[in-house]
Amino acid sequence: MSFKKETPLANAGFWAARKGNLALLQLLLNSGRVDADCRDSYGTTALMVASYNGHYECVKELIMQGADINYQRETGSTALFFASQQGHHDVVKLLFEFGASTELRTKDGGTALTVASQYGHSTVVDVLLKNGANVHERLNDGATPLFLAAQGGHVTVIRQLLASGAKVNQAREDGTAPLWMAAQMGHSEAVKVLLLRGADRDADRDGSTALFKAALKGHNGVVEELLKFSPTLGLLKNGSTALHAAVVGGNIRTVLLLLAANADTALPNEHNELPADLTKSDRILRVLRQKVVNRDS
Repeated sequence: MSFKKETPLANAGFWAARKGNLALLQLLLNSGRVDADCRDSYGTTALMVASYNGHYECVKELIMQGADINYQRETGSTALFFASQQGHHDVVKLLFEFGASTELRTKDGGTALTVASQYGHSTVVDVLLKNGANVHERLNDGATPLFLAAQGGHVTVIRQLLASGAKVNQAREDGTAPLWMAAQMGHSEAVKVLLLRGADRDADRDGSTALFKAALKGHNGVVEELLKFSPTLGLLKNGSTALHAAVVGGNIRTVLLLLAANADTALPNEHNELPADLTKSDRILRVLRQKVVNRDS
């Protein structure tokens, strides 16, 4: 967290807030020469600095001295946003006791709940939800708290949000669903939870499904979870199959998982290429040919 200080005394106040030096902070505030709402040219306040760094007593002192809890800096961030971002649940609770709002947004649409979900701070998420945070809020690009939690593989937060009514298939503006994002990031446990709560196993982005992306990247734990829910193994909107993706990815374990699920080695992609046409790996070619032999026999 960066900030520009305007005066030597304000500088000392920011330093005290950042370091958690309560005695110095009290001395400066009680002198009457440093305002509780002193801020830098970006609008960063001492309360934001103390909240970001998790200094409970400094936060309380600033509030008692009249600091504006809901003041927004240039980016739109508040003290609650920063405390939530850093996972300081005790500070978050304190801010709520004195009237912090969950509705204030940053320029990109971020809120305390979106940022806490993004970083996987489950205790903070719990406090926010109990204090009225909206589980359906979205960033400017359409990402929900659930999407952000799925992206980071934060399973506990995913469960909390789903239990609070988050929509499991709510996609970002570009069509990316939470399951697709969790799959491509390799978060197998997150994928499992989302599937069990009704995520669309075949939801696609630009024609590729979660299985396709996981197969391409060799995320075998994800592939295994997805295969339990019988996803499409045939030709996708992108003109290819998950088996083609696995072969291109070069992970033989992924290829074997798909073959065990009866992926078709004889199904060509949009360029009339079979999976075997896309690799020079002798190991992968052997298992593909063996599958053909077994099928024909």
